[in-house]
Amino acid sequence: MGIFSGLFRTRDAPKNQTAGSGYAFYMGGSAAGKMVTERSAMQMTAVYSCVRILAEAVAGLPLHLYRYTKDGGKEKAIDHHLYILLHDEPNPEMSSFVFRETLMTHLLLWGNAYAQIIRNGKGEIVALYPLMPNKMTVDRDENGSLYYRYNRGIDEAVRDKGTVILMPSDVLHIPGLGFDGLVGYSPIAMAKNAIGLAIAAEEYGSKFYANGAAPSGVLEHPGTIKDPIRLRDSWNSTFGGSANSGKVAVLEEGMKYTPISISPNEAQFLETRKFQINEIARIFRVPPHMVGDLEKSSFSNIEQQSLEFVKYTLDPWVIRWEQSIQRSLFTPEEKKKYFVKFNVEGLLRGDYMSRMSGYATARQNGWMSANDIRELENLDRISAEEGGDLYLVNGNMLPLKNAGAYAKILIENSNEEEVKPEDENKEPEEVLAVEKPDSQKRRNKRGNTGADIVP
Repeated sequence: MGIFSGLFRTRDAPKNQTAGSGYAFYMGGSAAGKMVTERSAMQMTAVYSCVRILAEAVAGLPLHLYRYTKDGGKEKAIDHHLYILLHDEPNPEMSSFVFRETLMTHLLLWGNAYAQIIRNGKGEIVALYPLMPNKMTVDRDENGSLYYRYNRGIDEAVRDKGTVILMPSDVLHIPGLGFDGLVGYSPIAMAKNAIGLAIAAEEYGSKFYANGAAPSGVLEHPGTIKDPIRLRDSWNSTFGGSANSGKVAVLEEGMKYTPISISPNEAQFLETRKFQINEIARIFRVPPHMVGDLEKSSFSNIEQQSLEFVKYTLDPWVIRWEQSIQRSLFTPEEKKKYFVKFNVEGLLRGDYMSRMSGYATARQNGWMSANDIRELENLDRISAEEGGDLYLVNGNMLPLKNAGAYAKILIENSNEEEVKPEDENKEPEEVLAVEKPDSQKRRNKRGNTGADIVP
């Protein structure tokens, strides 16, 4: 019954696979014939470079704890007990940078990052300690509840060895890309063949130069050699190795040397190595110029590639961190008031002239003050008395609905000044009539009677 229950296990139950536990790719075997594990992959310069770039980028970002304010804004919650743990020192043995760098390295290699949560008698979190992903197993109990099984090894500085059972409330778990949403799968395991080919190409190049940059071959003798092993060892000791390259071999008794291996150019050795570097960079979504490949980079596009690195590579990892911390370290009541945020604005900044132009636009349109700008540039604040917190706008800027209103008011005011009402206390001026001449009187009389009047 136990065998069948193991075979027909529910699909959503995590298994002991590459994510956070044992290797599910047959101890690292690859199609290239090289053993690929999380540790051996770090010997590849491309893998080491990608992991280091991403781990240091996440560890170097400012991490702050904020609280929501009543007016809908936010402010740093420096007085919260988690602020120092996340921003400065998660435990007495390491800084926040080292802690995040370690967990990010685990996340990139094993696909999962684990940290044990230590609480005091009040239930407050007082420390966070990293746990090795390859010693952790995520499973479910009989009731379907998750639990973590951690196997302490001999390489850990603890007295009690063996297995420790941890509840989800005791573990900060940051999963990577996975199939069940609970545990992530190791990128190294998923890309074992590409990394194995890169390891094989590197090993081939090392042996090529170890043989004096000369391909292997066959020593031909017209007769019969009594001790061929001694002759081979003598040849290797005399002409093998990079230190013996360039020596002239003197062959006796009709002996002839015939190379049998193809040259590195024919095997496209350099092209293979370059392609594998780009292949590994593609696995971690790191721009090639960040691992030293500047073939397709220029001064016109390298800044844009760096911005795309932040947007498409770094942001997803940062979101994983933020949401995992929010889920594991805060109580349901604290989740309504507090949140953590990585500040990536510093990585998105352009060159000096572009920043100054943007600041000038923001300052003139009134949505940034001088202190807002100085804070982004890491400068000291200007006091409020000197106008550091003022938000200014140009005087000729009006809302669209009020466009032309000021001109209309000016016209109305000018009309009112031209037509002023009579003063009630002022006596009306006497208007004197001008007597019309006799000829005008006679014309008026004719007009009234309809006939000419003869004098």
